[in-house]
Amino acid sequence: MKPLVVIDVVGLTPKALRDMPKLSAVARDGWQAELGTVLPAVTCSAQSTFLTGLMPAQHGIVGNGWYFRELGEIFLWRQHNRLVGGEKLWETARAAHPGYTSANVCWWYAMGMSTDVTVTPRPIYHADGRKSPDAYVRPPELHDQLTGALGEFPLFQYWGPTASLKSSKWVIGASRQILREKRPDLLLTYVPHLDYDLQRFGPDAPQARQAARELDNALAPLLDDARNAGATVVALSEYGITNVHRPVDINRALRREGLLEVYTQAGMEYLDPWASRAFAVADHQVAHVYVRDSADLERVRSIVGELTGVDEVLDREAQGKYGIDHERAGELVAVAEPDSWFTYYYWLDDERKPDFARGVEIHRKPGYDPAELFFDPEDKFAKARAGLNLAKKFAGLRYAMDVVPTDPRWVRGSHGRLPDSTEDGPVLLCSDPAFEPSGRVGATDVHPLLLSLQGLK
Repeated sequence: MKPLVVIDVVGLTPKALRDMPKLSAVARDGWQAELGTVLPAVTCSAQSTFLTGLMPAQHGIVGNGWYFRELGEIFLWRQHNRLVGGEKLWETARAAHPGYTSANVCWWYAMGMSTDVTVTPRPIYHADGRKSPDAYVRPPELHDQLTGALGEFPLFQYWGPTASLKSSKWVIGASRQILREKRPDLLLTYVPHLDYDLQRFGPDAPQARQAARELDNALAPLLDDARNAGATVVALSEYGITNVHRPVDINRALRREGLLEVYTQAGMEYLDPWASRAFAVADHQVAHVYVRDSADLERVRSIVGELTGVDEVLDREAQGKYGIDHERAGELVAVAEPDSWFTYYYWLDDERKPDFARGVEIHRKPGYDPAELFFDPEDKFAKARAGLNLAKKFAGLRYAMDVVPTDPRWVRGSHGRLPDSTEDGPVLLCSDPAFEPSGRVGATDVHPLLLSLQGLK
């Protein structure tokens, strides 16, 4: 069986490909096509659709996070693969071809994944509160082989103000080592580099073009290895990042109307989902709005729909048209205008914000926060304080990395709504001329396409 290497180049669009000649060459003897995505066009939802062939209404991944009603908690970036419904790509392949092997390097929901090899970011949470970079790796002995060759997983370059090419290079290096030593039938690789400066500065900024060139050069060795191994290469993206300039404070609007409640500890305010009549889980350009009492639905819909920067507010019936009408979804789903995105902020007095607001805290914030990509531009001591905190860390002392802005105006790129143009939407490249489509490839078509490329469908 011909091996298959699937590279998820997050944020890849036809526009970005103009600065990526090495990646573009994948399609030279094969083909390139517009790729459909799902609503919300975010990592967890799109990847789950690619790997199952199902829409969010079926596989249940309605965003990068949601309100877990059974727990009364908002969680983003959970990792257990059992959250994803449906049969996964490699499971379908294994049933058709016993002995089929697969490897996943940093695609999401990797914990408990039934792949033969798994690599995913997983910090060490020490008993004294420190957090150290690391990754979860299976089989266990592979962990030390990878870190011995590549160094520790660069967690702080994978996300946050210091996010950079270093993390993608580590992922690429791990993928090359696994391809060479494990020779899986399927290798899934996720490279995040385009996510950073395209959100920081926007997709038309010089920094965005530079990021595309950097990633193209970094990918070249993996592309060469795949070619030398006789593998078919598929490169695809979950979404395209577009220019934005208008943050929408959806939770603050609900709070001002008396629908969202907070509780106070140590002078700080925390969102109280148990007591709130309505609140939103903001996720880029989409927000799930949870409404406790159906009697409030029309009022909440009116409040959200009248906010500047909101394009649509979808009830359950309208969600069905987009394939997102799952029980995990909010009673309402708000979609931002093309130039807008949703903040998670819920406090009205900046002096009352929680201490995690100024840090990189993807598991504590009740919504996505792209401001985590910045050192606060208005805090001239932010970088110096970050350096001091690192020194405290290495000395074994407690520290708080309070360097992130709570002013959303620095964010210049976002995604989540369905693309408004092909140039700004996702794309799929394939090195095998077989199965070239006559037009657009739908997100649910990726699963059967990848099986077909290996003669398994």
